[in-house]
Amino acid sequence: MDATPTTAPYRWRWLILVVMIVAEVMDLLDASIVNVAGPALEESLGASSVGLQWVIGGYALTLGAGLVVGGRLGDRYGRRRMFLTGLAAFTLSSLLCALAPNIESLIVFRLLQGTAGAILLPQGLGLLRENFSGPELTKVFAIFGPVLGLGGIIGPVLGGFLIEGDILGLGWRSVFLVNLPIGLAALAIAAKFVPKKPGDRTVRVDMGGAGLVVASCALLVLPLNQGQEDGWPLWTWLCMAASVVGFGLFALQQRRPAAAGREPLVTPALLRKPAFTVGLGGIALFFGGLIGTQLVLTLFLQIGQHFNAGDAGLGNLPLAVGTAIGGAVSGAFLADRIGRKVLQVGPVVQLAGAALLWFELDALSTGSFSIWDIAPGVAVAGVGAGMVIAALFSFILAAVDDDEIGSASGVLSAVQAIGGSIGVAIFGSVFFAQAETGDFTAGFHHALIVQACLLTAFLAITFLLPKKGRPEDEQHGIIPSASDGSSAGCGAKQDVTV
Repeated sequence: MDATPTTAPYRWRWLILVVMIVAEVMDLLDASIVNVAGPALEESLGASSVGLQWVIGGYALTLGAGLVVGGRLGDRYGRRRMFLTGLAAFTLSSLLCALAPNIESLIVFRLLQGTAGAILLPQGLGLLRENFSGPELTKVFAIFGPVLGLGGIIGPVLGGFLIEGDILGLGWRSVFLVNLPIGLAALAIAAKFVPKKPGDRTVRVDMGGAGLVVASCALLVLPLNQGQEDGWPLWTWLCMAASVVGFGLFALQQRRPAAAGREPLVTPALLRKPAFTVGLGGIALFFGGLIGTQLVLTLFLQIGQHFNAGDAGLGNLPLAVGTAIGGAVSGAFLADRIGRKVLQVGPVVQLAGAALLWFELDALSTGSFSIWDIAPGVAVAGVGAGMVIAALFSFILAAVDDDEIGSASGVLSAVQAIGGSIGVAIFGSVFFAQAETGDFTAGFHHALIVQACLLTAFLAITFLLPKKGRPEDEQHGIIPSASDGSSAGCGAKQDVTV
């Protein structure tokens, strides 16, 4: 019997993995690396509290709003082409951010940077699926996911180091300039070693649906950022109401391309699954609270306790260590042993950490503050957060069918990023409302109250999710064939953890 011919694996495939990781970690770093730049931006560009919220949250806004469209562009025009396009645009927009002469132009360039990230991020896992298969692909995802997760964790630490180091007198601008040599090197390597594979020109990109998403997101985040400073006038409430209407119209609009036999941005059947739709709410609540409180922690250290950028960045380490420990415990065995309960234990631990942090803040003595005074509460909250982060996507994706994983995971990642942008707006407004009076501890207390409300709502939502999560390999679209156990890619999951 003739042997079945096989195709030899691509020689440079492991170099592709390195390039994907470097480029996408660079992208994800920029979601949090600016957190420690507040005082530097205020001194250099005269940034107000609202301007700072837009610099930080604007990036996450355009990133989240464009993620699903970015995936579709890769399907149509080829993932290599869109990866190179996104990486080039991200590198160029980083340069523009570094050269920004005022806060208004920096905000615009950050919005462009988030848009470039939305083109870049969805291509990574697709390119890996095109160049790896079988057990190798599973190993790749085991490396790829955790490394990407480090991007958001080390962002404030790296940002603080760069700003405090004041390399060549660049100050905060070095936070963006560091992307140039990395981006150019990744571009050169990717252009040479990532193989060309044509896209499918029959795939249509639903720009009408994409426009509705962008408009609805903007109508929500704009008043949340501006409302506190303007005294919450009527237009802010009208914008938020219009945002709700816009998201409803998007859900209805997605039925039209599906009915015509075209691929919608979001598979309409997903929105008819109660567990998935409440899961979207859970994603927004959880990551909005997590990213918002991380921002408040940094602001409290820098503005309230006069930490320099480097020390404020290091002040995030208890949260990072706690998150890593919680994620390791949850991912290694806890989620498999207790199932959905891990999503309920996690927020309870977070609430305990928030309560401990509350009392630690009350006990602060003027003039003798150090990060160790609040490190226990921050670390405990981080452990709870890590337990949820490691498992949340798998339980929500367990509610969808195999052929819906690609669309579902893209939507979850987009909602995660948008939720983070909303969290920056809400928590920033809550903190600065008290910071203007000089009571920074009260600002942190108020932020903890908001987080407790969000975590309580999230905890209630978890009881509506499936009791078992989807296996890790299936979350990345590797669904075993019923006939031969081989793997086939049918979707992409993007982790945009900040």
